Amino acid sequence: MSEIELRARNFLSVLRHCQHLQMTVERADEDGLVLRLPYSDQIVGNPVTGVIHGGAITTLMDTCCGISTVCYLPEFEICPTLDLRIDYMHPAEPGKPIFGFAECYRVTPTVIFTRGIAYQDDREQPIAHVVGTFMRMGKAVDPAELGKRIDQGDA
Repeated sequence: MSEIELRARNFLSVLRHCQHLQMTVERADEDGLVLRLPYSDQIVGNPVTGVIHGGAITTLMDTCCGISTVCYLPEFEICPTLDLRIDYMHPAEPGKPIFGFAECYRVTPTVIFTRGIAYQDDREQPIAHVVGTFMRMGKAVDPAELGKRIDQGDA
């Protein structure tokens, strides 16, 4: 496992809501990040059709874009979401997991720009497109030393 993938897995492991949703890292490297959100009755938005709630997809994509920053930054930094825009193309097919792909396309000293897609079987048939910006706040300086734990795999 690469250092980037290990950092992405460690980052995801400290996000309690992502643990509850059972998200996993499928791939993380210099080209971006892929997360997996398994289908669950708990995240169904329409019980008649079984379609996953848009809020679960938003959570997946915000998390995916946010964690994609570790694919580009040399060390973990605190990078909260500044802005996130999601354009939904069509509902997800019930019973199947959803994958989120995100990449950073521009990194400045203060802001990171990301983009990505949510999809199921084929990335060429996206459920949603996303663009997000994240503020670079620097290394973690809190007592828990979250950044250090994520970089070293102690999370």
